[in-house]
Amino acid sequence: MTNFTRRQATGFVAAAVAGFALAPSAAMALNEASAKKLVDALVDEINKTIASGKSEQGMYKDFERIFAKYSDTSYIAAYAMGNDGRRASGAQKKAFSREFQKYISRKYGSRFREFIGGRLEVNSVRPVKSWYEVKTTAFLRGESPFTVTFLVSDRTGRDKFFNMFIEGINLLLTERTEVGALIDRRGGNIDQMIADLKKAG
Repeated sequence: MTNFTRRQATGFVAAAVAGFALAPSAAMALNEASAKKLVDALVDEINKTIASGKSEQGMYKDFERIFAKYSDTSYIAAYAMGNDGRRASGAQKKAFSREFQKYISRKYGSRFREFIGGRLEVNSVRPVKSWYEVKTTAFLRGESPFTVTFLVSDRTGRDKFFNMFIEGINLLLTERTEVGALIDRRGGNIDQMIADLKKAG
């Protein structure tokens, strides 16, 4: 599997997975068992979507729903916008977050064919500072298995994943670079970048 294909795979899983929102965790702090439960549920939904046989458009909608359900979308979007977020208005941040979620789903959902017939399996969980690292293995047809790692926290009051890695490829850094390039092409105009984001992916 080439590095480019692995980057596609990274993003695709991210898109499908990006939102770890289970029930509010006010009564139970995040722990190893709840972090694993979150990723288990996420992986289960991804696998079901991959195997559903739905049309591309139907899968995009499922991936967007999964993204919104399991990831800390506000954190991921804010990180992707980077320092430009400091000068963005509240309305611009809200619009960017909304369009970024759709963009991620389109961008990586369109590569779903690479995962048809494949699956993800949860392997291990370990605490890291204030979050948990959950490692999974991705199995694709005709390819060597590779590691997909999710970082899970409950900073929002719910268990959610806020970043992921595939063989060293970092979702947050990748998307910050790409969003930054969109902003640069528009001379720093945030509204135009958001408009471009609607068509990107």
